[in-house]
Amino acid sequence: MNSRVYIMEDPREAIRLELKVDPEAWVQKYLAHHIRFGAELLSVGCGPGVILRAACALEPSIKAIGLDISADRIREAVHRNLENPHVKFVCGDAHAIQFPSDSFDLVFSRMLLQYLQEKEQTVAEMVRVCRPGGIVLLQDLDGQLLWHYPEDPVAQRTIEKVVTTLAATGFDPFVGRKLFWLARKAGLKNLNVQVECYHLIAGEIDPLILQQWELKLEIAKPQLARVLGSEGEAVEQARRFLEYLSRPDTLTYSTMFTITGEKPYEVSRLV
Repeated sequence: MNSRVYIMEDPREAIRLELKVDPEAWVQKYLAHHIRFGAELLSVGCGPGVILRAACALEPSIKAIGLDISADRIREAVHRNLENPHVKFVCGDAHAIQFPSDSFDLVFSRMLLQYLQEKEQTVAEMVRVCRPGGIVLLQDLDGQLLWHYPEDPVAQRTIEKVVTTLAATGFDPFVGRKLFWLARKAGLKNLNVQVECYHLIAGEIDPLILQQWELKLEIAKPQLARVLGSEGEAVEQARRFLEYLSRPDTLTYSTMFTITGEKPYEVSRLV
């Protein structure tokens, strides 16, 4: 989580992403079956803390910490969770998590690793602070922005140019497929892999989803202008992409990977 992160520092992006997820439903699907009485949780890249708040609502004995590099996001998370004494939020870097080893029963991140430069180091840190026998969950996208058919050659070249430029910040649109390898390399065992469709626009885009894309491209306009050479060109390419999404004959999609694994007990404890 560094300050060069794509468009994530714009507060409008945090709001936009929050509107795309149902925190209670997400927690029920991905976390609830991993949480036991008295569990201690760490959300890495917690943002405004809506998912961690939903997780804490499962069981009053849960204690939780949210970690994010953005001081603004942490302030918002604190404000939203003033009534819950069992959750706290701290500003910190996922590349060097400030907590002692073996501190948490469940450590998770959602849509974070795609933006980080040192993904392997971050996953290793998440595993380090997880207790032996605890669970680490990684969730991220694969193919974001890139998979369309039939392709508009001009729009596709622009997208690929932007994605290539963003790679210098750590952005990786194909990180989803790498999560299994990252989890295994970090030492997690009993890995479980889920793959689901995330974006799916078949034919003319729904007006509400179109508004989401309009906002995303507006937020990204300064970055697009730097890549494409001018604000005018950024506006034109954004218009072209939105027109593509509005066509009745096009398909746009991406997938989401969710990897869960268990931190093993050290060999010395088993003999």
